[in-house]
Amino acid sequence: MFLVKEDLKNNIYSYQVEQITEGDESILLQALDTAEQEVKSYFYTNDKKEYLDGRPRYDTEAIFAKRGEERNALVVSLCLSVAKWYIVDLCNADIIYDHAKERYDRAIEYLKRLAKGEVNISSLPIVPRTEETEKQITPFVYGSRKKYNHE
Repeated sequence: MFLVKEDLKNNIYSYQVEQITEGDESILLQALDTAEQEVKSYFYTNDKKEYLDGRPRYDTEAIFAKRGEERNALVVSLCLSVAKWYIVDLCNADIIYDHAKERYDRAIEYLKRLAKGEVNISSLPIVPRTEETEKQITPFVYGSRKKYNHE
């Protein structure tokens, strides 16, 4: 997995995680995996939409395949904000619920802007253009039907 449970210490205290999950590590791992999948969905690399509007798409597999210090700090932080939300959603034991919700909303808003191409993370790998991907880009087509005669 891209995220590990030790990463959460930057966003939420371990005793809070312990209280919420009641010591069940599977709940924690599910929250981390769900957060990773949600964030991944904003880094779409669908072949047909790969270079839509001339905007490059990020190499999602390369981004989320990195481990440890190789990971992009911003992507890790966004994933952790989303993961914290999924954990806090179970219970609000000694946690400021509004603060977690605000961080989650900010992370999702940033990811939406990233998906639209309004922001760019320059240190992330981009899917390279090839002749095959260039052929998939269909140009704008316009015109009209042939003139109709009643004769």
